[in-house]
Amino acid sequence: MSSFDVRVFAIRRRPGRAAFEVRWRVAGCDRSRSFMTRALADSYRAELVRATREGAGLDPATGKPAAWAAPEPTTVTWYRHAVAYAQMKWPHLGPHSRASLADALATVTPLLTTGETRRRPSADMLRAALYRYAFNPQRRSRTPDPAIAGTLAWLERASLPVIQLSDPRVIRAALDGLCSAWTDRPPRRTRSPASGRCSTVPSATPSSLGCWPLTPSAGTSGVRREPRWPSTRPTVASPA
Repeated sequence: MSSFDVRVFAIRRRPGRAAFEVRWRVAGCDRSRSFMTRALADSYRAELVRATREGAGLDPATGKPAAWAAPEPTTVTWYRHAVAYAQMKWPHLGPHSRASLADALATVTPLLTTGETRRRPSADMLRAALYRYAFNPQRRSRTPDPAIAGTLAWLERASLPVIQLSDPRVIRAALDGLCSAWTDRPPRRTRSPASGRCSTVPSATPSSLGCWPLTPSAGTSGVRREPRWPSTRPTVASPA
């Protein structure tokens, strides 16, 4: 609780000491702080006088104005940041874009966790909890089943703080994990527009994800050429 019983004394310099001492009294308790120069001492004393004149009380425990107390920094984890991002983007996306957003966040979020392996849910369980519940605002309004609730509780504890994403080692580990995740995915079936038959093609290649640089094949220049389409101009017969 702040106290308004404040008295600020003049700056003094003790004999044999080079420091300048600022003295004040809060709720009957004397406080002091020393500075190496007179200018710093005058500035600090002026701030104390200004606080008392503006009606700001001083904290008896610290002897400083309550407004000087810096708030505790709030730690935001990647999981919380990703959930808030999905919640913000959801109303402005179509069905396919919503699925793509949830898929991308559910892929990278398990990679941005601590090395804690104790009671870590399986990869399938992590993806199901993230894709079907955490990054789906419509389903998040419902009460999750115990398995999903336990998985999300583990993510709350193990998710890395957002501030750690500035570490290049954290980003490199996440990128390596993304390359492995895409490489290990089963191939998807697509329909050829010419024949109408289904063919199996990989969903992504490591080179397209930037895992390693492309190298030219033997006997080629390494330059991908665009196909040359036949001209659509009508053929004009040459004069006889």
